[in-house]
Amino acid sequence: MYTRRGDKGDTSLYGSKRVQKDDPRVEAYGTIDELNSVLGVVVSGSKDRALASSLKEVQRLLFVAGGDAACELDLSQSVPRISASDTARIEEMTDELLAKLPTLKNFILPGGTQTAAMLQVARSVCRRAERRILTASKSHEMNPELVPFFNRLSSYLFNLSRRANERAGKKEDVWKA
Repeated sequence: MYTRRGDKGDTSLYGSKRVQKDDPRVEAYGTIDELNSVLGVVVSGSKDRALASSLKEVQRLLFVAGGDAACELDLSQSVPRISASDTARIEEMTDELLAKLPTLKNFILPGGTQTAAMLQVARSVCRRAERRILTASKSHEMNPELVPFFNRLSSYLFNLSRRANERAGKKEDVWKA
C-alpha cells in the first residue's frame, strides 16, 4: 500500500497535522516502532513462552506509546495514552525478574544467548526512544508519562536479558577495565 502523500518529505501526525518526516515527534514514534520491531525479532526466535508472553504485553503497550507520541495532547478525540499504571506494570515485571536474579555487582557486557543479546539491542533502542521523546517534548507538548515509562522499560529489558542468560545457563561476562 502507498499513498504518495509523503513523497515530499512530510507526514501526518495522529489527526490531520502535517510535519516533516525528520520532526522530533516523528523521530520519537519512529524509534518506538523500531523498538517494537526488535522485540518482534526476540519473540520470533524465543522458545521461552513466558518471555514471549511478557514481550507481547510490552509490544501492545508500545503500540499505545507510539500513538501517544504521534498526537498532540490537546487532541479532542479520545486517544489511548501511556499512564502511570502502565509504568507501574513495567516496574512490577522488573521486580519479578529481580527477585529471581543474583544481585549485580559489576558492569556486564551485552551478549550470552542470542535472545539475551537481542534484548540488549532492544534496551539500547529503548534508551534512544527515551532520548527522542525528551527531545520532542522540547518543541511539542508530549505526555509526561512517556519518559518514565521508557526509563523503566529499559531497566526491564536489561534484567530480562540477564534472566534469559541465567535460564540458559550462560554466565554474565563481567566488564573489566
